[in-house]
Amino acid sequence: MTAKMAGSRKFTAACVQMQGTRSVDRNIEAAVALIRDAAKRGADYVQTPEQTAIMELKRAKLFEAITDEENDKALAAFRKLAAELGIWLHVGSLAIRVSETQAANRAFVIDPQGAIAARYDKIHMFDVDLPNGETYRESATYRPGTAAVVADLPWARLGLSICYDIRFPYLYRALAKAGATVLSAPAAFTKVTGEAHWHLLQRARAVENGAFLISAAQGGMHENGRATYGHSLIVAPWGEVLAEAGTEPEVIVAEIDLAKVEEARGRVPSLTHDRTFQPPVETQERRAS
Repeated sequence: MTAKMAGSRKFTAACVQMQGTRSVDRNIEAAVALIRDAAKRGADYVQTPEQTAIMELKRAKLFEAITDEENDKALAAFRKLAAELGIWLHVGSLAIRVSETQAANRAFVIDPQGAIAARYDKIHMFDVDLPNGETYRESATYRPGTAAVVADLPWARLGLSICYDIRFPYLYRALAKAGATVLSAPAAFTKVTGEAHWHLLQRARAVENGAFLISAAQGGMHENGRATYGHSLIVAPWGEVLAEAGTEPEVIVAEIDLAKVEEARGRVPSLTHDRTFQPPVETQERRAS
């Protein structure tokens, strides 16, 4: 561990933006090249997008390509790479087979020795019908997670989430209450929803919790016919965008200064102002009607 990693309250974070394909081997190759580039640019922590190893909408094809965690070659490659580069590598998610009929959309935080420091299974399933005719039923393939997860990095506590989770602010409140000063939401946001809501949701979750928000994304037109929004983001606790990608594969980098968390939470200490309350109930007038 370097002196910077051991004592500093600052670290360099990178997002790897990808344009994933249906080929696990090609995706591993592309991710490895981008991760190496991020490390060369001084990144201590590197995050990849949701579904780093495969972008496949057809259930049968997906299950032909994925395995359990022990035999997943993408995970093995990324563990080896993290150890080689001496970085914290956050794999935004991989499709991991957990039964004959279900997979987990699972994130991995890998330490600089190549050990798995944390796992998180995506909790909220993307089951939507979009106005442009796109339909998604994530729950037909994936088993939802049941637990929020934080991971301790040398500089900060990291709160884990994935993509659609970003629309559920109570998750991030729980992560912040558990000590997270850096939040993450690696994604494969659709182009339609991304254009409307991506920046708004990312900045809101950062500001609400006085935390950094780091989100690597898939971007562009994929060979499965799906268009994703891209625009990987690193957002500061006061809502400033520190780094942003476009729509093509690239690496973005920013310095994370944990003093900014204390500054933001000192200005607006909303994490200390939460109050319990009763949910709305029907009034007598409504019941009478």
